[in-house]
Amino acid sequence: MKIILIVIDGLGDTPIPQLKNKTPLEAANTPNLDFLAKNGICGQVGPFWFKWQKYPRSDTCHLAIFGYNPKVYYLGRGVYEVRGINMKLKKGDVALRVNFGTVDKNLRIIDRRAGRIEKTQSLIKSLQGIEIERVKFLIKKSYGHRAGLILRGRDLSAKISDGDPHRIGVKVKKILAREKTKEAEFTAKILNKFLERAHQILENHPLNKKRIKKGLLPANYLLVRGAGMFKETISFKKKYGLKAGFIAGGALYKGIARILGMKEIKVKGANGLPTTNLKGKFLAVKKNIQKFDFIFLHIKATDNLAEDGNFQGKKDFIEKIDKNLKPILNLKNTLIVITGDHSTCCTLKRHCREPVPILIYGAGSDSVKQFSEKACQRGKLGKIKQLDLMPKILKLAEN
Repeated sequence: MKIILIVIDGLGDTPIPQLKNKTPLEAANTPNLDFLAKNGICGQVGPFWFKWQKYPRSDTCHLAIFGYNPKVYYLGRGVYEVRGINMKLKKGDVALRVNFGTVDKNLRIIDRRAGRIEKTQSLIKSLQGIEIERVKFLIKKSYGHRAGLILRGRDLSAKISDGDPHRIGVKVKKILAREKTKEAEFTAKILNKFLERAHQILENHPLNKKRIKKGLLPANYLLVRGAGMFKETISFKKKYGLKAGFIAGGALYKGIARILGMKEIKVKGANGLPTTNLKGKFLAVKKNIQKFDFIFLHIKATDNLAEDGNFQGKKDFIEKIDKNLKPILNLKNTLIVITGDHSTCCTLKRHCREPVPILIYGAGSDSVKQFSEKACQRGKLGKIKQLDLMPKILKLAEN
């Protein structure tokens, strides 16, 4: 039996007073999701998070969904982000996420996104080829104000702190070693040197001088975070014997899928925004399902909208997903799994700890008639730990 896993990012939520105390999913008109729920089996998934985290995060939740225990396999967010923008990684590389930000002369942060600058290609070019103490610094543009950074050399460590304090009005953070080893201290030292040099180059860059003249914020500092060290991860094919493909817009999700050896199914207009080509994504699943045993489809915008507190937008986007999933409803010998990686609460404007609803279509039915947080609590699947989800899916696909 073929398997389609659809992860609607940040799907779960809590009741919203303006939606008559319903969640965006409950308030949405979703005839197709309800059909799948009514003719499938439902339940809840308890998202994974580390004890040191306040709430679940997308990277570790996705690893858990695929059955890769983050306590064993987690490489650090930077690794997945840089792989997501197609930077090649070698064993021992340290990778970080980067924001082009704006700082004043005292290195106090004015804007963490440099006015959401888009065209950073010339800035990236000016930072290419920097080498400090035999460590090469490789940088590549991601979307918007973001970039990926790789440190390549010997005796490196990912046990270093972030430079991004995640708020404005404070000074950038000095990179510190998070453990007392020569490698961590060396990595922190050379990364601080690189950031200082990069700041000098960006301060004097013609593009930034033009931006200042136009009254725009200069992109004059690299805010780095999420250091991780690359090492090989057992492939999805080797772990499960399944040939897997993926469709995703966001770099993180592409990166995780690539690290696990999944093959990308490219869809024009697929991105991580509400404008993503949903119709194209679902048609691509239908078109490619015979080439793969397993297809992972990621949909991002529900999470973004909830983080903005836009409950109406989240509701409308869920309805848009529902409308566009029609092409996969009539697939034969196929198990369809629809869930989220975690809940994102509109009232909190962030990820939250609520369990996520799940439906599995193609392996019997239960008494649930609607796809929602509340209705799925009564489902046959009960509450599943995220790490136990993949074994459950595989077992149902065998029957």
